[in-house]
Amino acid sequence: MVRKSRKSGAVRMRRVYDPVAAEDGTRVLVDRLWPRGLSKGAARLDAWLKEVAPSDELRKWYGHDPERHEEFVERYEAELADPERAAALEQLRDLAAKGPVTLLSSTKEIPLSHVPVIVEAMSD
Repeated sequence: MVRKSRKSGAVRMRRVYDPVAAEDGTRVLVDRLWPRGLSKGAARLDAWLKEVAPSDELRKWYGHDPERHEEFVERYEAELADPERAAALEQLRDLAAKGPVTLLSSTKEIPLSHVPVIVEAMSD
């Protein structure tokens, strides 16, 4: 899944378990927790910005329940205003300004995860 940011080039969203692709560019894990069963070498990451991920409280409350998705997005957008998360988001914008970026997550359902919210926030 690829989106174009207003201020940057292509920003891709993929599972961290997917094979590395030549077009990935800078690969950034945006989960708070390290993916199960994946070694750091196998992940082939350029960065791990766990600071941009949703809080543990929000992540546990949401539980990837589609009925809670809309409220999850609203709550997470509010969390992204937190100084630590805002700084991590700015790091992502800086990376994207230099070339393609792939945001990686261990979630099975990327469209229902926090990753699209990050991509949208990157273009604000």
